[in-house]
Amino acid sequence: MTHIGGSPRLLTALDTLVGVDLDAWLAGPGGAALTAAVADPAAAREAVRLADLRGMGGAAFPTARKWDAVAAATVPAGERWVIANGNEDEPGTFKDRVLLEHAPHLIIEGALAAAACCGAANVVLYVNPRHAGVEAAIAEAVAQWRDHHLLDELERVLGEPVRLRVHASSGLYVGGEDTAAIASVEGGFPFPRRKPPYPTTHGVEGMPTVVNNVETLAQAAVLLRLGAPAYRDLGVGEASGTRLYSLSGDVIRPGLYELPSGTSLRSLVFDHGGGMLADRSFKAVFTGGPSNTLLATDGLDVALDPDSVVAAGSRLGTGAMIVISEGTSITRKVAEYIDFFAGASCGPCPPCRTGTHQLSQILHRIDTGHGTPADLDTLRSLTALLPGSGNCGLVDAAATVVASALERFPHEFERQVHHR
Repeated sequence: MTHIGGSPRLLTALDTLVGVDLDAWLAGPGGAALTAAVADPAAAREAVRLADLRGMGGAAFPTARKWDAVAAATVPAGERWVIANGNEDEPGTFKDRVLLEHAPHLIIEGALAAAACCGAANVVLYVNPRHAGVEAAIAEAVAQWRDHHLLDELERVLGEPVRLRVHASSGLYVGGEDTAAIASVEGGFPFPRRKPPYPTTHGVEGMPTVVNNVETLAQAAVLLRLGAPAYRDLGVGEASGTRLYSLSGDVIRPGLYELPSGTSLRSLVFDHGGGMLADRSFKAVFTGGPSNTLLATDGLDVALDPDSVVAAGSRLGTGAMIVISEGTSITRKVAEYIDFFAGASCGPCPPCRTGTHQLSQILHRIDTGHGTPADLDTLRSLTALLPGSGNCGLVDAAATVVASALERFPHEFERQVHHR
């Protein structure tokens, strides 16, 4: 199901590597990024800043700002941490598991380069054990790095042994939130906590910690190998680099596509995805998975980079695009995704625990023809009240997708209520 388009720099590893052979990786494109970061950590952080590398786990936060904050900490390398976050458990998102299983050395090199840039001696590959094959692949790859001379060079610069290890997450959706990942690495249940303080100052064991999505670290390895100007030139217009897009839903060729950042949604769906199934018309897309607002036909020409998608009223998130065709019920789809969020709530925040459950109940009443006008009023009230009431973004995501569906497709909800 993997398709490669545009100017691939990450997915080429899927074709050139056999298994998890570190020697094959280093004989090809591998090693240059870590060498550059070890030789001049400050210059490498500056390259990341100039390339405008953003986080690709959902928030699109500038990567260099995290690295700079941890690099500036006044604690020894043995008390600083880098976590490569590969928990990935959102519907429609499957890029991280492909990278982890098929290009583990790219991610490990990116994580070690981040450790060099931040002066961190603790590097954790945080992976979801529910993804078959991922944990074994990354563990085998880590074992190959432990005695390699490149790791020796990093340890020489840090003045400490590098503790590189794999940590299996709980497999829960909330476990992917950065503070929940930290709690899990510490050995506890992955309950998210409110911020501030932020992980860059109060992370694992209260120490400075960088938490980056695995694609972010893979992109960092490519960036440091190419240099900031060449990496920026891979994008379209003002956008920088490439991006992995998990395309699913009502398209002819669903799959994982690496395309220049800034590629239009229309091009992704129709040029690369082959267009709509059964000659149906495009209706909407859940951008970044089901945790953001929907884009309808008037959003087809949006450039798929973080700033442009925000300007269009949504967020790029993880780069997942779940495409919906005409004839598919928006109320049904939203109800299904809210069921997911209600089941994923970890419990400590009452507004999240009860609010997502209430949203789910109301949506199913409406979808099955048993809703009332009062239910629509309650939905609108809940989407206004719930955001910001939890320790993480789960309840915000649930409220956002419901509010977006009510705004963009009000006639579908009203038809279900008034005409059943």
